[in-house]
Amino acid sequence: MEHVIKRDSYLNRIINKKENGLIKVITGIRRCGKSYLLFNLFYDYLIESGVKEEQIITIALDDDTNVQYRDPDELSKYVRSKILNKDMYYILIDEVQYAISKEELKNPDSIRLYNVLNGLLRLRNVDIYVTGSNSKMLTKDVLTAFRGRGDEVRVYPISFKEYYAFAGGDKSDAYEEYALYGGMPLVLSKKEDAEKMSYLQNLFTEVYFKDIVERYEIELPDVLEGLTDDLCSSIGSLTNASKITNTLQSVKSLKVSSTTISNYLNYLIESFLFSNAKRYDVKGKKYFEYPSKYYCTDIGLRNARLNFRQQEETHIMENIIYNELLCRGYSVDVGAVEIVERNEGKKTKKQCEIDYVANLGAKKYYIQSALNVSDPSKMETEIRPLKNTKDFFKKIIVSKTSMKPWTDEDGILHLGLYEFLLNENSLEL
Repeated sequence: MEHVIKRDSYLNRIINKKENGLIKVITGIRRCGKSYLLFNLFYDYLIESGVKEEQIITIALDDDTNVQYRDPDELSKYVRSKILNKDMYYILIDEVQYAISKEELKNPDSIRLYNVLNGLLRLRNVDIYVTGSNSKMLTKDVLTAFRGRGDEVRVYPISFKEYYAFAGGDKSDAYEEYALYGGMPLVLSKKEDAEKMSYLQNLFTEVYFKDIVERYEIELPDVLEGLTDDLCSSIGSLTNASKITNTLQSVKSLKVSSTTISNYLNYLIESFLFSNAKRYDVKGKKYFEYPSKYYCTDIGLRNARLNFRQQEETHIMENIIYNELLCRGYSVDVGAVEIVERNEGKKTKKQCEIDYVANLGAKKYYIQSALNVSDPSKMETEIRPLKNTKDFFKKIIVSKTSMKPWTDEDGILHLGLYEFLLNENSLEL
């Protein structure tokens, strides 16, 4: 039997949305496993649940043999020709952005594909699933463009839990491998380190950059590459467009405006290559306009972009924890806590940072990522902002240790990294 990577959490999310009258939009970075999830795992689920093969209509728009179906009218004719009776039909369309022209992107109200998909839904015996690798057309505008009929499932690269379920072995060894090569699914099928490195490096040049340059008509590809290098090099550091512009001008002699950098940052986020964590004033309960942090969607891609030469364990762990929180459905901010100190009668104010403010519905968690807290002064540095939030939300420190979870006298939960990554309910301990 083929040894497959299970994506049960995503599969269950899709199954729970089955036949809900909405267009299921499966989004995520290219090559993260969206197509496999929909065309293999979900397809197999439908067959096993009694759906006949002819009731499942699949179209991969990034396949050159299906070029004609990138025209929404041709796509509509093809799908309707396959619907022969009143049975429920499942339409699976891969990389749907190929059916949207550049001209239409400039005016989302004119996108014909949305009208085609909405028209198919009116047949009442059609259930539609699409995948896409660009959030500009699939997330920001999805609710309005689909007239309230879009339902997103965001897919991320393989989590450490999914990786470990596939690879097994010693947890610490598995983590070190994961922290180096990340969770792009095809990496797991490659045996040699050189193959893994080459594959990840080529994803940037042959897939992601080409895609962004073509879609957004990028005039300064060298600036896009320099920006990407800078973001990869400084994951977990506070920055903004102006600061990055200055760095590119002084270090790489790239002449560029902060407006261009701001636009390119948005393109990298819209293509799911990076995520943006904004600074949140915990006591003032408001967001700072800037600076903020940027994290790479996959740590292996980040390492590959830097030729595997920058292996700062602290920042890599911080990025992995951030991605894990996103996988679990949390929105994540960077917490800023103002602390007032008295020294010889003088009051001074100091800004301290909480690595993650994780929100899910009414739940909120303050979380610190610490490689090592065996030193008392390091422990105090991590605990201090948590103790000064002046509220009762749960506070957690995740450190790279195999210790069992424990709670200190201040009510702060201490979690080992592997416990956090492998136990989806670890924040509730």
